[in-house]
Amino acid sequence: MTRIYQFAKAGGPEVLELVEVEENQLGSNEVRIKVKAIGINRAEAMWRADMYIEPVKFPAGLGYEASGVIDALGANVTGLAVGDDVSVIPSFSMNQYFTYGEVVNLPDFAVVKHPETLSYEEAASVWMMFITAYGALIEDAKVGAGDFVLIPAASSSVGLAAIQIARYAGATPIALTRTSAKTEQLLAAGAAHVIATSEEDLVEEVMRITEGKGARVAFDPVGGPGFPKLIDALAFQGIVYIYGALAEGETPMPVLAMIAKMPTIKAHNIWLTSGDDTRRKAAVRYITAGLADGALKPVIDRTFAFDDMVEVHRYLENNGQFGKVVVTV
Repeated sequence: MTRIYQFAKAGGPEVLELVEVEENQLGSNEVRIKVKAIGINRAEAMWRADMYIEPVKFPAGLGYEASGVIDALGANVTGLAVGDDVSVIPSFSMNQYFTYGEVVNLPDFAVVKHPETLSYEEAASVWMMFITAYGALIEDAKVGAGDFVLIPAASSSVGLAAIQIARYAGATPIALTRTSAKTEQLLAAGAAHVIATSEEDLVEEVMRITEGKGARVAFDPVGGPGFPKLIDALAFQGIVYIYGALAEGETPMPVLAMIAKMPTIKAHNIWLTSGDDTRRKAAVRYITAGLADGALKPVIDRTFAFDDMVEVHRYLENNGQFGKVVVTV
């Protein structure tokens, strides 16, 4: 028997239930992990509310990231061994697999050995944040020296990863945050510039920083009424990646500004990279190299105990964290 989190209906954090279940039989291409830490993501709160990119099948588990020790291997699994320290790449549907458990089975393609320099808490925080940023900034936009990158919601885990990825590639990250309260933290995290969007004029500041050229890339999890300002802050034929909807509601398209700037607007999520075997392996190589030499490092905001998952989700939805929220098991 083992304990996992499930929910039988959509709703707030209170719908999460810690239940005792029998361990599932291990499939031939699956890996059983004794979980040490779980990385918590905004996607899981959306999943719990049944407001994610696919409908939930009840009763449902949840969770995309974890780290731990391999307990057993399916008959067809290669390249891994019982006792290996591993972490989990978000590359599956939560209708099929999940990580909110003491012992979990996962597909072998989602399980990787991480650098030994990482703690379990850090290893559980790596893949969602860095692969999401890598897919847009490195794989698609191919940012480099001379490029300015706008990063709204910069204190989120993916925002902080984007700052590090941009710097690692030689680009200049411009962190956007609502107030100046987190300015020093963002600069310490690697941002070259910080703009407090409720206190400063976003477009004026970007144009000042870029000497009137604008930013080539914006990496946006917010959307909403402030989106037209991102278009105004872009360089001619710049790119906006939209990977979230933190603002909720409608996101206006400023047609005339778009005709003038001729931007490319792309919806983005991790699956484009993590769902493809070749791309996923390339991302793992790139990020592992960055982790190994210290250029990339997950930022952990706070850790919670496994039994406190309801409180974890309440904390996540307050939007006050700086970096990753992690649960220890």
